[in-house]
Amino acid sequence: MNNHLKIGIVCYPTYGGSGVVATELGIALADKGHEVHFISYDQPFRLDLFSENIYFHQVNVPDYPLFEYAPYELNLTSKLVDVALHEKLNILHVHYAIPHASAAVNAKQILATHGIDIPIVTTLHGTDITLLGKDKSFKPVIEYAINQSDAVTAVSKDLKKETLQYFNINNEIKSIPNFIDMSLYKQEDDMKLRNCFAKDDEFILTHVSNFRKVKRVEDVIHIFNKVNKEIPAKLLMIGDGPERLKAEQLCRKLEICDKVKFLGKLKVIEKMLSISDVFILPSATESFGLVALEAMASKVAVISTNTGGLPEVNIDGETGFLSEVGDVNKMAIDTLSLLKDKEKLNTFKENALAHAYTFDLPNILPQYEAVYKELSCKMKS
Repeated sequence: MNNHLKIGIVCYPTYGGSGVVATELGIALADKGHEVHFISYDQPFRLDLFSENIYFHQVNVPDYPLFEYAPYELNLTSKLVDVALHEKLNILHVHYAIPHASAAVNAKQILATHGIDIPIVTTLHGTDITLLGKDKSFKPVIEYAINQSDAVTAVSKDLKKETLQYFNINNEIKSIPNFIDMSLYKQEDDMKLRNCFAKDDEFILTHVSNFRKVKRVEDVIHIFNKVNKEIPAKLLMIGDGPERLKAEQLCRKLEICDKVKFLGKLKVIEKMLSISDVFILPSATESFGLVALEAMASKVAVISTNTGGLPEVNIDGETGFLSEVGDVNKMAIDTLSLLKDKEKLNTFKENALAHAYTFDLPNILPQYEAVYKELSCKMKS
């Protein structure tokens, strides 16, 4: 009997944890023989390797003179119906409650009129709950989308707790953590690359984000400034976004521009992480903290806040240190405690790598497959 499924995956194609996870999940499912159909307004940026089991369907958003704003959710709904009908999908896996799960629920109802019952798996990544959920006007739609899904997963225990706290949910939410493909991370100290940024006696601190307010990038600069006063170091700022200018201006004010390198968006961050000693993530909130996990997979100790799902990723006193949001003093002291003790730093780096392996793709993928199989068995019975 063929256990392979035809799976439609709906995600944002851009940089960011949810897009990366959805794309990597689809690629891994295709490798296992499932037929995967990505449905989005653009090709996911990590989807540069097509296999015989991977297909991409673009959602076109025509410019209607009738609408002031392009009705993306309606176009997505129509595309989901079309792909499900003609590709004979067995399951839809949507990432984010709105607009993806709400569009999928509408598509499911339309497909029912064609005599097709397609199960929907919704994965909550965070912003749909933490940001949109705080806007009361979205609340009924988010609740409806989650409650009408056939299975719901959240990327951390904390996000599951927060979802149940803010919304009236009568559906079960299963916590399946984000994952990484450990085979992509080499943990090799590329001395040639390292020497491009730091001298032999300097440590390298790194931050990666979309430079939004929630990432508190100015805290990164303040932490580094305190560290650099005691120990020679360089700071690599990877990514781009609205708060970058403020961070650059702060570096000028503190006169540390020669010590801080703003590298912009990089498609592949593994090499930059592998030359780092400490990764700094002082976010106001993180539903999971995928980038912290990527740092740990590169054998880097993590200094982070204790918010959201971060304590599930970064184990305080083992893989790095946790602090309250905004406590730049403690974060700087914790960083210095690692940099001043080579043996301690190496122990933390080893612990970080070992813990990252628990989130390796082969450990997480079967959890999603189990959800799919359970739903497809229910549909058949």
